[in-house]
Order: sequence, then structure tokens, then C-alpha cells
Amino acid sequence: MNLKHSFFFIGSLFLAFWLLISFSPRSQIVPQDTAVTTDLFYTVLDHQLISQDFYDFNTEILFLGNSYVAFKEAVAFKESQGKYNVVNTLGYLGKYQFGVSTLHVLGIKNPQLFLNTPALQEKAFLANTKRNKWVLRRDIKRFVGKKINGILITESGILASAHLAGPGNIKRYLRSYGVLGAKDAYGTDIPTYMRKFSSYDTSFITAQKKSDLALL
Repeated sequence: MNLKHSFFFIGSLFLAFWLLISFSPRSQIVPQDTAVTTDLFYTVLDHQLISQDFYDFNTEILFLGNSYVAFKEAVAFKESQGKYNVVNTLGYLGKYQFGVSTLHVLGIKNPQLFLNTPALQEKAFLANTKRNKWVLRRDIKRFVGKKINGILITESGILASAHLAGPGNIKRYLRSYGVLGAKDAYGTDIPTYMRKFSSYDTSFITAQKKSDLALL
């Protein structure tokens, strides 16, 4: 092999090597601006990858453990399937099915504005739950951890039931040890809510005698 052919052969090898590395997969290369960290890791929900135990694909609700958010969303789903613009046959409004009289107590005078304003509905639920927790503060301290009619009494169960029946009816139910109960117009009773919503962490909610929506 002469010198000309040697240069040609070496050049061909170099070109082949360069082409090989140029078109190799880059799956291991992560650009700096998209590097994954444990604090900033988000994934798009994939129906094929997420278990039905954690996600309800019919309602598109991601289960959130026992947090306050999980608590309010569970109550909302029971009340209205989580829909803000619902008015039931008795005139109860919104995602959490508020009565007009309760809205007035919270300082909301315009039901239509309330129905059309999701953020206001969220504030109203928190404000009302804070108020119920204040009204029932002594009963929460006295009865949490006890069983009535075989149901373990918890703070979250009490607060959910107060949303259903009003704090006055919950006082009567607890202090009569389940003798004096109450049902809503559709037949849902206090024990149902006590049981269904018994396992949430509502310690985030502070008892507040007069809830000011402007402060939420």
C-alpha cells in the first residue's frame, strides 16, 4: 500500500468514526435548564400508568391523602360532584351546596355572584368550616376519640357533618350520644357523614368565631 492509499484509508476510518458518534443516541444527555431535581419534578397524568386506587378517571380527581384539600374535595364531590355552577332542587348553591341563609351569615348577599365565582365558593367553605369549628370546639374536645353508635368520632367527621346539618344539630347528636339525629332533605343523616369523612386531617383549620372572607 503506497502513501496516498494509506492517507485515504486513515481518512476513511476517521470519517466513519465521526459519523458514528454524531448519530449516537443522546438519551443520557440532560440539558442544564431541564435537569431533574427532587424538588421540581412533575409528570403528566397518564391513564395507562396511574392506578385506579389513586385516580378516578371518571371524575378526574387525584386522591390527595388525608389533607385539608382532600377533605374539602371529598365533601364537594358528595355535595355536587365538585361542580361550581350547580343549584339543587331545594335552591342550595355551588360546589359545596350552601343555603342562602348560611351565605348571609358569611356576609355574602349576592347568591348569583357566589354561584359564578369559584374563588368565593372556596373562601366560603373555609370560612364556614372555621366558624363551625369554633361553635363545636368544646364538643370536639369532649367527643373526639369516642364511639357513638359504633362510629369513631373524629374532628373531620364532626366538621363534615356540621356542613351537612349545621353545628346546632351536631351538638344535639353528640350530647345525646346519637339519640337526637338529623337528616337532610334527601335522607342523608349525620352518622353517614361522621363515618364517611372520619379520616381526614383538619388541624389546618383554625376555630374562628366570626370568619371574615376578606382575610382568607
